Amino acid sequence: MSLKVGCIGLGAMGAPMARHLAARGLLAAVANRTHARAQALAAELGVAAVEDLVELARRCDVILTCVTADADVLALCEAAARARHAGLVVVDTSTIASASARQAAAVLRAAGGDFIDAPVSGGVEGAKNGRLSVMVGGDAATLERVHPVLDAFAARITHMGAVGAGQDTKAVNQVLVAGIAQAVTEGLALGAALGLAPERLLPTLQAGAANSWFLEKRGATMLRDEFAVGFKLSLLHKDLKIVQGLAGAAGTDTTVIDKSLADYARLMAMGHGDDDISGLIRLKRKPQASLEERATLTTARNRGLPRDGA
Repeated sequence: MSLKVGCIGLGAMGAPMARHLAARGLLAAVANRTHARAQALAAELGVAAVEDLVELARRCDVILTCVTADADVLALCEAAARARHAGLVVVDTSTIASASARQAAAVLRAAGGDFIDAPVSGGVEGAKNGRLSVMVGGDAATLERVHPVLDAFAARITHMGAVGAGQDTKAVNQVLVAGIAQAVTEGLALGAALGLAPERLLPTLQAGAANSWFLEKRGATMLRDEFAVGFKLSLLHKDLKIVQGLAGAAGTDTTVIDKSLADYARLMAMGHGDDDISGLIRLKRKPQASLEERATLTTARNRGLPRDGA
């Protein structure tokens, strides 16, 4: 029997994931905090747009969530529990604390349902292309049941352990993402300050040990001051606050976490919270190094001309 899936949270990641589910014939309904967005996607995909979360739970066998905050996930699970839909599974692709995931699972299991924490990595591109890496925490039998849902948008699905293990894995992922962003933005800011031509620099770096997904996907755009391309830095800041607590409790070093939290908080205070995380390069440059000045410097270097003061 085909699963009936409802999606809630139709942003940059959630909407393409819903489209993949619709293409597999699994999507039954959508919901969003801004109902007009749900109505528009529902009209496009030929499914229902539902405002009431209890009604969404009654309509569906599986609810896929892609929201921002722990409180949103817990509120959804409490509403789903009120529906008393035996066997209902909430699959949460959000990034929340592992403790919150365990709390959500307890609420649903008490009402005859279950919960899978399934945070994802791969960026907006991965969501659009159906090539996300999914880190799963939960019961193995429940995962087997909802596997077709995850398979609709995943390149890799890994069962990491009990509920919460998916979120713990995502915490590790976010430390690596933050550290790579620190290194790549600092390095490319140096390259620009030295007048190195991006069309030569980037392919050279990508062919060697310095390459990364972030360099490939964001290197050229950040050098063009284009920061509306992917994961919002305010969301990474939110994630790293969760990670900071986990690392503190585990007793591990938090140098990258602390530095990144401070840097992204500074950018948010400057009004750049909606930038992609590559907007970090703003803080790595010399303050006076505008895009026009960097272009002039690069042109001079390519022509073999001396820089001012040389």
